[in-house]
Amino acid sequence: MTDITILTEKKYVQPEVNNVLIKNILEERRLLREALERRGLSVEITNWDNPDYDFSQTKAIVFRTIWDYFERFEEFKPWLEEVSKQTKLCNPKSLISWNVDKHYLQDLSQKGIAIVPTVFVDNGSHRTLQNVCQEMNWKNVIIKPAISGTAFHTYKVIEGERDTYEAVFEKLVGERDMLVQPFIETIATKGEASLMVFNGKYTHAILKKVKTGDYRVQDDFGGTVHNYNPTNEEIAFAEACFKACSEMPAYGRADILWDSDGNILLGELEIVEPELWVRNNPQSAEDFADGILRYI
Repeated sequence: MTDITILTEKKYVQPEVNNVLIKNILEERRLLREALERRGLSVEITNWDNPDYDFSQTKAIVFRTIWDYFERFEEFKPWLEEVSKQTKLCNPKSLISWNVDKHYLQDLSQKGIAIVPTVFVDNGSHRTLQNVCQEMNWKNVIIKPAISGTAFHTYKVIEGERDTYEAVFEKLVGERDMLVQPFIETIATKGEASLMVFNGKYTHAILKKVKTGDYRVQDDFGGTVHNYNPTNEEIAFAEACFKACSEMPAYGRADILWDSDGNILLGELEIVEPELWVRNNPQSAEDFADGILRYI
């Protein structure tokens, strides 16, 4: 029986190393695998949707680069339900089911976590983008799905372009739940910080900056990654986000931004398949492995 199966998407199981993304994925996987093996655990790699893999023969599965799940959520959701009956999930199913849908931000806000202000316009709603912006007195906004990743169906809508985006917004709301958030101007100047937290304790951080003229921090859109030393206040904030979960995640990251007054805001809490930049702090692989070991 295998101790740990690390999950990825099919194209990353045995990829040809032909770009930086693939190199990074394999390096992160190696660091985690070796840390787990140092603890005497056997490790296998497979894609989450592998029909030939017997998940009942592994003690636990760890979700990593399953970066296609949100585009195939109608397949992923029943698979998650079924696999949870066969083996232990890390992070656990309760947290994954909660975290895949950005409505979790409401829960964290109710527990005192300062989030980027958010209005949810759920599937089938007849609420227009103009209505939301006028009601909230927002000028420039970001719209994105409640279940998404890597800026999937994410748009920046400036005040003068609302009419142009109404049809896009209406179509998206007809298909899925959507979020509307004010555009946080500091994303273009200061960026967005990602603080990695294992077992409730901060380990390291990076700062993502947008390409000039863009609003998305992902490297898919020209965003860049930089070293970052967070303040004690930012570390405490990130750890508080994890403590506010129904149970402590073994691993994850808190993406934080700052409003115009410098107040810390949570953009996302990533605990399903987050990139964790373990390669920037290889020692954190040991913390990662310890968290997994505690779960099993």
